[in-house]
Amino acid sequence: MAAPRTNVDEIRSRVILGEFGVRNVHTTEFPGNYPGYDDTWDMQKFQKNFRIDVVHLDESSMEFDMVGIDAAIANAFRRILLAEVPTMAIEKVFIYNNTSIVQDEVLAHRLGLIPIKADPRLFEYRNTVEESAEEEGSEIDTIQLQLKIKCSKNPRASKDSSDPRELYLNHMVYSKDIRWVPIGNQADVFADSSIGPVHDDILIAQLRPGQELDIIMHCVKGIGKDHAKFSPVATASYRLLPEITLLEPVEGEKKELWYAMCTSSHHHVAALIIIYFFAKVVNSRLDTCSREVLRHEDLKNVVKLGRVRDHFIFTVESTGILPPDVLVTEAIKVLMAKCQRFLSELDSAETV
Repeated sequence: MAAPRTNVDEIRSRVILGEFGVRNVHTTEFPGNYPGYDDTWDMQKFQKNFRIDVVHLDESSMEFDMVGIDAAIANAFRRILLAEVPTMAIEKVFIYNNTSIVQDEVLAHRLGLIPIKADPRLFEYRNTVEESAEEEGSEIDTIQLQLKIKCSKNPRASKDSSDPRELYLNHMVYSKDIRWVPIGNQADVFADSSIGPVHDDILIAQLRPGQELDIIMHCVKGIGKDHAKFSPVATASYRLLPEITLLEPVEGEKKELWYAMCTSSHHHVAALIIIYFFAKVVNSRLDTCSREVLRHEDLKNVVKLGRVRDHFIFTVESTGILPPDVLVTEAIKVLMAKCQRFLSELDSAETV
């Protein structure tokens, strides 16, 4: 069992989950709030306590722990991932021919939300000040894509068939039908890059014989706070590290009751609490922080449920445009630039 903490330590460092509420939710660590505790800002202390531990990383998702920071910084980092890391997305859709049943506006909206695999760090932001910028783009700020497809009858289809997949050719328009049209020297500069939709199986429209689409699209660099289509993540979230403290050994009838509660169909959401069957905490981060155990009179005084205030478990899922570890790195750079800009403003204000 974990060593007992003083009440002051608990208030400063833990959020406690009670049966009918949550305690210690407000930040109270500031100089002079607790006698005997020096909570003044100390860079060396911060550097000693702060760390980032990567728990899981693959091509599309990442989970890591960020320890030793305040919730405000963690939330700022999350918001930057959602809204301020730039990507390339379809901004202008020039529809030369659309005889499908999908309206032009709906079709343009669908196209705009398709993730485009292109490294935004290799492009500049589009200059929208000039009038010509609304129509024309250059190789440094624009990617041009084309969707040109026409549906026709399949001459080899069986006469008795009623399956559209056999009767028609090109009747399903997918993102794989979108082609990259290089501008200027892009063919040479991005020769090793496969610019185009991240996923090939996104359904755009369904056609019937005689219907066709002839569309030119311009992709530009943007950020998520301007439009959600520029957001580089499918989700970016964090949660505090759960902490389970056993106040006394869980044995006999209490152990059986706990096991029955965790494995019952009614409370399957709390199945991870099955670790208590062994009367010890194996991996508290797997806990869902269900308070079902607190409903039982025989168990409510056996365990204390809490969360570590400065230990954040981040989950980042990329849309596929950039790997999740690159997104995290870029978000850190944006946060550093914000801090530097703020310090520069303070310096300029002092000199006035």
